[in-house]
Amino acid sequence: MVESLSFEHEERHWSQGLSLVAGVDEAGRGCLAGPVVAAACVLPVGCPALDGVRDSKLTRRDERAELVEFIVRNSVAVGLGAASRREIDRMNIRAASVLAMRRALERLGRWEFALIDGPLPPEFSGQSAQGIIDGDACCPSIACASILAKTLRDDLMCRLARRHPEFGWDQNVGYGTPVHLQALSEHGPTPHHRYSFRPVSQLSMPLLIPGVDGE
Repeated sequence: MVESLSFEHEERHWSQGLSLVAGVDEAGRGCLAGPVVAAACVLPVGCPALDGVRDSKLTRRDERAELVEFIVRNSVAVGLGAASRREIDRMNIRAASVLAMRRALERLGRWEFALIDGPLPPEFSGQSAQGIIDGDACCPSIACASILAKTLRDDLMCRLARRHPEFGWDQNVGYGTPVHLQALSEHGPTPHHRYSFRPVSQLSMPLLIPGVDGE
């Protein structure tokens, strides 16, 4: 486990008798295509060090695949949630990210306190929740949620890449890399692109066919 990870935040709530402390994080907020995905993870009270767990941005894809099994096996509960491309365009990415996190928490079934990566969203004000800046780099339950969310989202984008191989989503998972931007310029956006994001918004909108766009 990376030295910067500490159970300090979890232990503060465990010591107050709260056993269901959930770490929450999202993945895909800055992408040009695909949903935003969130995960919530409850670790057991007194959880030992989780070897290899750290911020998902510091792990390779093959490492994350192995860590997912380890995390699920060692967690009390995990929950996953997402907000679709259409919801992102309708609500804005910040609100859609909060929606995905709420859905992840709901799928836990029960939780007593939420540790959320980043500043506490206003929607969680007054609730049993705390925002932790860079929580995925210092808080184990958030780091676990980060790995779960990114792994699920990467898998979703790899599946979509089979339909639209020219965009390189199996490698860039929807981020605006040169390959992705070049394909956007040459082929235009797909139904999976976020039309409220530049440069997608500057291109013509494709015809969306109900039941085909995967939303």
